[in-house]
Amino acid sequence: MTVHSPTTPPFRDPHLPVAKRLDDLLARLTPDEKVSFLHQFAPAVERLGIAAFRTGQEALHGVAWMGPATVFPQAVGLGATWNPDLVRRVGEAVSREVRAMRAHDERIGLNVWSPTVNLLRHPLWGRNEEGYSEDPKLTSAIATAYTHGLRGDHPTYWRTAPVLKHWLAHNNETDRATSSASVRPRVLHEYDLRAFRETVEAGAVAGAMPAYNLVNGRPNHVSPYLRAHLRAWTEEDLLVCSDAGAPSNLVDAEHYFDTHEEATAAALLAGVDSFTDHGTDATQITARVKGALEQGLLTEADIDTAVRRQLSVRFRLGEFDPHYDPHRGTGEFDTPAHRALAQEAAEQAVVLLKNDDALLPLAPDTRIAVVGLLADECKLDWYSGSLLHRSTPLEGLYERFGAERVEFAEGVDRVRLRTTAGAFLHVPPTDAPDTVRGTEGALDPALLSGRTDLPPLTTDATGTEFALADWGEGVLTLRAPDGRYLSVAEDGHVRASADQPGGWVVQETFRLEPHQNGHLLRHLGTGRPVSVAADGVKVADAGEIFEVITVERGEEAVARAAEQADVVLVIAGNDPHINGRETEDRTTLDLPAHQQRLLFAARAANPRTALVLTSAYPYALEAPSRLPAVLWTAHGGQAAGTALARVLAGDVSPAGRLPQTWYESDADLPDLLDYDVIGGRQTYLYFEGTPLFPFGHGLSYASFGYADLSARVQDGTVHVGCTLTNTGDRTADEVAQLYTRAVDPSVTRPRRELLAHRRVTLAPGERTELRFEVPLSAFEFWDVAQGGWRLEQGPYDLLLGASSEDIRLRTTVTLDGQAPAPRSVVRRGLEAADFDEQSGIAIVDRTKTAGDAVTPVDGGTAELVYRACDFGDGVIEVTAQLAGEGVLELSLDGGPTLAALTLPTPTADAYTYTTLGAGIVTEGVHDVHLRLRGPLRLAHVGFTG
Repeated sequence: MTVHSPTTPPFRDPHLPVAKRLDDLLARLTPDEKVSFLHQFAPAVERLGIAAFRTGQEALHGVAWMGPATVFPQAVGLGATWNPDLVRRVGEAVSREVRAMRAHDERIGLNVWSPTVNLLRHPLWGRNEEGYSEDPKLTSAIATAYTHGLRGDHPTYWRTAPVLKHWLAHNNETDRATSSASVRPRVLHEYDLRAFRETVEAGAVAGAMPAYNLVNGRPNHVSPYLRAHLRAWTEEDLLVCSDAGAPSNLVDAEHYFDTHEEATAAALLAGVDSFTDHGTDATQITARVKGALEQGLLTEADIDTAVRRQLSVRFRLGEFDPHYDPHRGTGEFDTPAHRALAQEAAEQAVVLLKNDDALLPLAPDTRIAVVGLLADECKLDWYSGSLLHRSTPLEGLYERFGAERVEFAEGVDRVRLRTTAGAFLHVPPTDAPDTVRGTEGALDPALLSGRTDLPPLTTDATGTEFALADWGEGVLTLRAPDGRYLSVAEDGHVRASADQPGGWVVQETFRLEPHQNGHLLRHLGTGRPVSVAADGVKVADAGEIFEVITVERGEEAVARAAEQADVVLVIAGNDPHINGRETEDRTTLDLPAHQQRLLFAARAANPRTALVLTSAYPYALEAPSRLPAVLWTAHGGQAAGTALARVLAGDVSPAGRLPQTWYESDADLPDLLDYDVIGGRQTYLYFEGTPLFPFGHGLSYASFGYADLSARVQDGTVHVGCTLTNTGDRTADEVAQLYTRAVDPSVTRPRRELLAHRRVTLAPGERTELRFEVPLSAFEFWDVAQGGWRLEQGPYDLLLGASSEDIRLRTTVTLDGQAPAPRSVVRRGLEAADFDEQSGIAIVDRTKTAGDAVTPVDGGTAELVYRACDFGDGVIEVTAQLAGEGVLELSLDGGPTLAALTLPTPTADAYTYTTLGAGIVTEGVHDVHLRLRGPLRLAHVGFTG
């Protein structure tokens, strides 16, 4: 029996069960105190000795936004390692740095908003850099590893509390706060939910963050799936944190609710526990919650449920047990081990896409020309910390091969800008100190403003020569000779003031627009053209007309460097703040024209030209067959240059693998808002074309032999084994990948699907036995006819190899399961969204709280097909639950219309359904075809005999 002293309340007793401690603490909090905890910035409760608490510390690939920290490769680069053990160690290092930084800065939070487990379904998504893979199995493996590293391995106390982003089906920045993803049940269960589910079930997740978008017409912040799925996967209390500003979007942008009280209540009842809105100002959220309580939309028990979940996480973080918290005071920051890990991760993320004639690795005495806009860059993204260390490709090559053997040409166009008066834009000299954006840290870096301590640009007779880079679609940056980029601060003046393009609204990008006999220089951040005024150069309503005087084109410098080299390395790719980032999707897979010009110039001058792509996403390449070697790496963090140089030199054999399909052209892509990976034949799972480079692809400097494939089914598991041998002459890693394919499925199944993988290191001649144990559940699919998972009996191919297309061994196993059976439509009817095929359909919300319906896109015409529907001994009537207005037509097997149900006048609203019926006589098994005409919503179809 525990005896409490008068000064030690039960919630402070570490020997009591957490549930009892939570009960005690909740009972001590006043109603107002509980409400105050619902905002992101929960205040202190001094009378109980409870500190303030903030949800949300960005830590996607290192501690972000809060100043210098170790910067690891982007998340998509960590996905490219295919190495859960490495990623777990990265997560561990990041969480240790969170703890270390918090010891000196209480703004650092322990509730980390990471990782992002949205699947990389579409390569034009602006936030491609934040995800791990297009495949749910690989994504969950990497995310599980990262969350385990972030959590730590203590059974009770967590080092940090990771929150998964962004729930759910979120792959577009275009209209992201108002667009709805139509996600059919099979895609929901087999694809989008799966990555979240397997990560949550692994036991190291503290919560999730809903996405800005809607799914099936319902905002994710009031999603019934939070309760029905997310919280059903674990017995832990999960903390659901809203995305920034999303609670207000429910009314202001989405118009889903009429009042903020309704919206806030609905979100809390759906499962949102912490509201991230209005920055540090909690007054509006707390007022909305209190208003909802007064209106009877919420009860105090509802508030208790949400607060309890937050407090549960705080208990796990050791907040109330400072003397027992094993992580308190144990943080590590910028240690030699962390620096070495950053380099190891960057090395493992490099993917060798092509290597004809063994151009790589480079011999030690190779004369190298390194050229391109990214050759001397170490780029950061929106979710990076500030660099403590920096290594560019050029610096890495200097270090590895010697500066005397490396020639550099950036490939920028060098220009002067002449006004109509004949003067040139000029950067005045200054002795102001250099500063790097973000080094001071900020809870919201979107609020950081540009520098005003530097003089604005002026004009003079000779002007300044600027380095112009075109990042695609005419988006330019202009850099002064001292390395500072032209930028616009809040006062509207143009200065050479930024160390790099960046910020929530980038202020360092421009566009040259043809105008009269010259060009307007339009600043994209403000949308205003640049003008010349008496107090300096600024943006204004009316702009100056400039003549662009090209001093040297980038191709000229690149060709000079390439001609003298043994090998040319063209370093191309993207700036993570320009043309593809949060808030901005890409419009094309194509490499920007400026960089294509540099590549063509280098290749024309020297056929021994290798392309090194450093980017947050895939590209389509023109005539890659003309290039002897191609590599890709995501932006690799602080050690990117050193890692790349070591791979190019052969110190490390590349073993990264593509985490997503690289398509040949934009023509291979579905619409960005088409979330139906099955019907749209998307990702390697269903894509029927020929990719530029397939999922899982990556070459090595070594070679590997696969042999002795074995497979057996026992005790609910498929056991697969093989022998893997390094048949090359150097130590290297191989990533063995196991896929399956249903040989004779009754429904559309993946053309192949990843079951498991293993990254192993082997010395020359070394052999190892690989063993994979795959549960039979991995072979199931979501059967819309039964509304659940089903293992279909029959043969399944097992495919083992080095990529999804490079299969070295194969065999077939026959699995016991259920035989295909027709839908019993007399008993269950047809849920409208449970179709097998569709054309022109959008899935929408049946009600604001639960259920799906379907409607034609834009009120047009749409068709649905439900295969193999069993009418038994016969039916005589069809009924349908309909809302809106329009016509529903039914036919069987593609034949004539047998019944038409018409709503001639609109129902009261989209959620007011009426049941209409018509006579129909049929029996046996048929395919049901439904055609919807007009703005009609269909929820369910029933049949009676």
